Amino acid sequence: MKLSRQLTVRNKLGIHARPAIKLVELNARYDAELTIIDGEKRASADSVMGLLVLASAQGSTLTVVAEGKDAEQAMDAVQQLIEDKFEED
Repeated sequence: MKLSRQLTVRNKLGIHARPAIKLVELNARYDAELTIIDGEKRASADSVMGLLVLASAQGSTLTVVAEGKDAEQAMDAVQQLIEDKFEED
C-alpha cells in the first residue's frame, strides 16, 4: 500500500532536532517506509540528518509518503504528530 498526504508544519521552530528525532522514532515503530518531501527536497523518516536538511519551517507544506504493510497506521501517526506540533507548544 502507498499513501500520500499534504501536511502543514505548525510548530514555531519547524523541523529541528527534537521533531526530527520524534519522526525517526515513530518511523521505527511501523513496517512502513516514510518519505518527507518539502519542495524539491526529500528525506527518509529514518534519518535525523536527512530530515534536518529539509529545513522545514513553520507553515511549510510537506508531502508525506508512506509505503508498506503499516502505511495507513504510520501515516495517521505522522499526521497526529505534526498536528500536535511535535508536542512542543
